[in-house]
Amino acid sequence: MQSQFIEKEILYDGTQLKSHWIYRHFGIKGDALVSFMGGCDVKIGSLVDLEDQIGIKPIFSRNMLHFIIEHFDGDLEKTILRQRLFMALIQTELEDAVDGLRLIRKGDDLYEGHFKLSVSIATASPVSTLIHTGVNIISEGTPVPTKGLFDFDLNPQAVACGVMNRYLEEMAGVAWARCKVRGVL
Repeated sequence: MQSQFIEKEILYDGTQLKSHWIYRHFGIKGDALVSFMGGCDVKIGSLVDLEDQIGIKPIFSRNMLHFIIEHFDGDLEKTILRQRLFMALIQTELEDAVDGLRLIRKGDDLYEGHFKLSVSIATASPVSTLIHTGVNIISEGTPVPTKGLFDFDLNPQAVACGVMNRYLEEMAGVAWARCKVRGVL
């Protein structure tokens, strides 16, 4: 698995959550994780989360740290578990970076008290499974009460690289754990 922080600012509007988007735009083949900064403006018609679509809850933030993960397998349940692991890794990264910070993970969302820090969704395409996660950089102008990385004096690129390294280590560890055991009868 490969990862890359993209220096170019990209507005996330939901169209990036499709198979081979990482390969087409950044030349990274196979399982991959990219991160970039930019606004987030997902209109109702582009929402993957049907609950948000039915509830007419568009997603908006003026600036987020985005992560897109693509795994070339078709197991959506495994991808949702990966998504929850990814959120736990973000939680650990942020708590390790800020003395005394205590975040709460509820499923695929991170909170500090009632302030929401993130959005995330996992889905499947015909050839892969995908995860998008956005972490607020700034908290002004969001439709719900939020906190962002700047509220904690954190550098978004440093957070992105730390989280991506943690995820790659976990995926390599999972691959090795799968190979190192003998079968039992």
